Amino acid sequence: MTSVEETTADDSNDPSGSGPSGYAAARLRLLQEESRSGPSRRSALAGLTDDWLNALFKSAVRETGVQGAALVAVGGYGRAELSPRSDLDLVLLHDGKAEPRALSALADRLWYPVWDLGLALDHSVRTPGEARKTAAEDLKVHLGLLDARAVAGDAGLLAGLRTSVLADWRNQAAKRLPQLHSLCRERAERAGELRFLLEPDLKEARGGLRDATALRAVAASWLADAPREGLAEARRRLLDARDALHLVTGRATDRLALQEQDQVAAHLGLLDADALLREVYEAARVVAYAGDVTWREVGRVLRARASRPRLRGLLGTRGAPAVERAPLAEGVVESDGEAVLALAARPERDPVLALRLGAAAAQAGLPVSLHALRRLAAQAKPLPVPWPAQAREQLLTLLGAGEPMVGVWEALEAEGLITRLLPDWERVRCRPQRNPVHTWTVDRHLIETAVRAAALTRRVGRPDLLLMSALLHDIGKGWPGDHSAAGETIARDVAARVGFDAQDVAVLGTLVRHHLLLIETATRRDLDDPATVRSVAEAVGSVGTLEILHALTEADALATGPAAWSTWRASLVEDLVARVAAVLRGAAPSVTELEIPTTEQERLAVEALRTREPVLALHARQEEDAVGVELVLAVPDQPGVLPAAAGVLALHRLTVRAAELRSLELPDQLGEVLVLRWRVAAEYGSLPEAARLRTDLVRALDGSLDIPARLADREAAYPRRRGVVPPPPRVTVVPEVSSLATVLEVRAPDAVGLLHRIGRALESGGVRVRSAHVSTLGANAVDTLYVTSPDGKPLDPAAAAALAGVVQVALS
Repeated sequence: MTSVEETTADDSNDPSGSGPSGYAAARLRLLQEESRSGPSRRSALAGLTDDWLNALFKSAVRETGVQGAALVAVGGYGRAELSPRSDLDLVLLHDGKAEPRALSALADRLWYPVWDLGLALDHSVRTPGEARKTAAEDLKVHLGLLDARAVAGDAGLLAGLRTSVLADWRNQAAKRLPQLHSLCRERAERAGELRFLLEPDLKEARGGLRDATALRAVAASWLADAPREGLAEARRRLLDARDALHLVTGRATDRLALQEQDQVAAHLGLLDADALLREVYEAARVVAYAGDVTWREVGRVLRARASRPRLRGLLGTRGAPAVERAPLAEGVVESDGEAVLALAARPERDPVLALRLGAAAAQAGLPVSLHALRRLAAQAKPLPVPWPAQAREQLLTLLGAGEPMVGVWEALEAEGLITRLLPDWERVRCRPQRNPVHTWTVDRHLIETAVRAAALTRRVGRPDLLLMSALLHDIGKGWPGDHSAAGETIARDVAARVGFDAQDVAVLGTLVRHHLLLIETATRRDLDDPATVRSVAEAVGSVGTLEILHALTEADALATGPAAWSTWRASLVEDLVARVAAVLRGAAPSVTELEIPTTEQERLAVEALRTREPVLALHARQEEDAVGVELVLAVPDQPGVLPAAAGVLALHRLTVRAAELRSLELPDQLGEVLVLRWRVAAEYGSLPEAARLRTDLVRALDGSLDIPARLADREAAYPRRRGVVPPPPRVTVVPEVSSLATVLEVRAPDAVGLLHRIGRALESGGVRVRSAHVSTLGANAVDTLYVTSPDGKPLDPAAAAALAGVVQVALS
């Protein structure tokens, strides 16, 4: 079959240029015009094709004598968006009065000239009633008719059909839109995510042109509308890329193959194939995000519609009740299945609000309200540099949320909030990776690594540094040269900006600089050579850093792709880590159990012994880096102090950020005193009064306040949401740390009443808590407890292991 481009000779029977040859020549000239591209060329090509088909139609009508017919463009042609090799989607609409033979002749005189030019044609012949009936049975036909446009003939036929088709679409939205959403999901599963594919399908993949068209159909339903900011521009970029692909290949293809990307980039005036992919990925990200927001809104509206008749029956004429707003964090509530800003939230006064919203949403497994994000983008107060500790805590909580963090992070990024918080993110955003081992773009790989790292936080003493290094380990890929070396500099700068101290900044720099060290050494070097192990030990520097690097290595590999991690690789890395740890432990620092008590602690302890009742003091923390307030509590030594105190704090909605417990025996005083030093923050609102805390603590110790029952009532009132599923708690016995006590380490998700449950488990185990050191890092709690037998001696190994099991069961 002859192609359009080959049919350039003038047709002697077509002096007007409206015949096949004249159209082909004009089409070729249009496509070769370098000054015309993008929407202008697509519109001009559609107009040129309209003129040609209009002339064909008039000629065919004269020859056949058929009246009451119209030629209608649907789909992309209906939108006047013809790419160089686009199909022509046409419907010959008729009123049903013409003879079948004459109608067939009319159709032949329209379709054959199109085929003769080598153009792909999707065609049908229908009456308006038949078209409407087919649309009711076939969703794809219905979608095409939403963009129907008259090319030639009786425009009144189409006007009536368009009115009917649009009315049907809107009346049947409750049925049609879920069907359309299902089609979009099935296509995404089949074609993949456009912005992560090295050879993406610009039309079929998620975030591609089909999804953009689906959003137009949703808008036509009047049920919901997509976020319009950037959507038209994103769609234009995808269409421009497809146009260039058609011109470069000479084929009607939508797949951007590797071997054609440089030519397509050059045709679009871009630097190289990477610049092309990044532009395509950016556009796909906008379309995909708009789809997420739009389909969520569709679901919300449909649920509201479905519940309305039932509510009217229950409530009579009073209407539906107000939507419930359940608190998630300070300034953040859940409303109608989304994390939204509380009515009293003030973004212009609260620079941590964006991070708190993201962390709360991810922990609850909720999407973030578009309105809330837009408000934050417009009004949020910038964070000071370095960040306050609360901001750092919220970032770590977000990163530690696991899989639900991905959608929240992408929503924050789509509204520009991530690059505002972390300007260095801009260089890795949507950056392609041409290594076939990699599944993701650089930015998404970093997020996926944080997701994997969140599941490994129980294995390290500093989960905050693990999560932060996961987020930053490839940040140098946006810069020239060795990305590990460049990344170290950037990571140090980001860590200081976020508010880590100098020692932690150095550790994060080391982790980023050497994030490939373990896997490369384990798979490429002789581990039996002492020099190999020494070189790794020198690079890492400490057992703690090695522990984090081991977890980071695994998280990085798991987030890269299935080919990057295996049982064999894991065993090699584990062997290397064991050898390096043995070298590093030769200079392991000693552990200091207890600090010297302060004057205030001694004063409170004396008062507690004198009154034989709890004594406490609350202090606002003045340090710039502090979170919350400090609570110092002294109680005469008695059973149940730790679970009682922790339970009272939980009941008063105080989040424990850090805690220390010690037993003091003062000179010239009879008896011992337990001194607990807490750093706490209110979940919502202001702190409770010290007198109320003391009263409830007295009741908890004398048994008149049933803390477990009260906490259970609270959990029942706010059932666990479907959000993050954290890794299980881990309770271990730490050997050779103390000669005076047995040391238990508890790593668990930070949760309401966690320390209360730990304390009750220890009480049931019949041990004394000599001291406790609690820290909360993001969404994780790391608690170290020094315990003894009732006679004050360390537990034997069997008893210690049994106690660890008791605590683990209590937390599971």
